[in-house]
Amino acid sequence: MADTSKPLLIKRYASRRLYNTETSDYVTLEDISTFIRDGREVQIVDLKSGDDLTRQYLLQIIAEHESRGESVLPIDVLTDLVRSYTTQATSVVPQFLQMSFDMLRDGQSKMVENMTSMSPVSAPIPGLDMMQAQQEAFIKAWTGGFAGWPTAKSKPAQPATKDAQSDSDLNDIKSQLAELQAKLNDLGK
Repeated sequence: MADTSKPLLIKRYASRRLYNTETSDYVTLEDISTFIRDGREVQIVDLKSGDDLTRQYLLQIIAEHESRGESVLPIDVLTDLVRSYTTQATSVVPQFLQMSFDMLRDGQSKMVENMTSMSPVSAPIPGLDMMQAQQEAFIKAWTGGFAGWPTAKSKPAQPATKDAQSDSDLNDIKSQLAELQAKLNDLGK
């Protein structure tokens, strides 16, 4: 049984073929993309030199998806990324992107929690099941089926009063925004 807590080691041979060390077979970029969407971390190393090639291959996977019309990154974002390589902002961009994706994951998780907690146990809202199914389909399509992101069914409904829940959520959002502002201020110094 493979240990999924550590990264899946992929070795690149001199022929540029990629070898999965867990299953002892060759893999493609699409296979690696599937591993990542399924929540698995990967590490790609050159067999001869031992160099870590993970970043290079992840960028290649993104480029292939973008070139096939599966556009996730708007032109303005791509332009800003290119620009960040040629300016002094390079130290701020990686942290900003990481914080943005962390906030996106947290926000999506809270949204799912709120959707499930809004439905009273004794009297379900008409059409809520269909709305949750549509939300899950949207999230699955948006994340490429990434299994690591929670869905409405992954968290049990927690009964709470609507006012207390929304006050708590508002306070959580205010706290997160304050933390983000503080981090951005620190990065700008």
